Amino acid sequence: MSKSWKEHSQSKIIPPEALKNHVESLRKKGKTIATLNGSFDLMHAGHLHIIYEASKAADVLIVALNTDRSIQEYKSPLRPIISLEYRLQMMSALGFVSYVTWFDETDPKRILSVIKPDVHVNGAEYGQNCIEAETVKMNGGKVHIVELVPGLSTSEILKKINTIQNTDNKRI
Repeated sequence: MSKSWKEHSQSKIIPPEALKNHVESLRKKGKTIATLNGSFDLMHAGHLHIIYEASKAADVLIVALNTDRSIQEYKSPLRPIISLEYRLQMMSALGFVSYVTWFDETDPKRILSVIKPDVHVNGAEYGQNCIEAETVKMNGGKVHIVELVPGLSTSEILKKINTIQNTDNKRI
């Protein structure tokens, strides 16, 4: 009997409390580690671009997702649109993602201090002086910036959906 989708996705998901041991095991095997973090709510092609670029920065890519509570605190009480359970499953489905974990704080500094990535990848909108930079550099890593794909942000997509919805409502 084959595994269900949910069971299959679990193979790449590392609970935060198991992260330290998992990272130590990767380091013993001589693996370099890249990290990327974010909410990745409403997965879109812009997300795929930065995730793929992050996967090329090291042997292993660990993506850390904000929890629902974290997103509500720093973005909006109305977000996320997709709950953490399903965002973890979608992220784990990507072949170029090695592992997925999550963090409950509004910034990833604590989890990055556990992972101590060789490379932390961020979008150009945050730049080299992003909030993660000090933690990453303090632990011997570097920050790699990826240019954004114009017009592909969750905020832009939500604006477009809102415009379509408002237009459709006026036609009724």
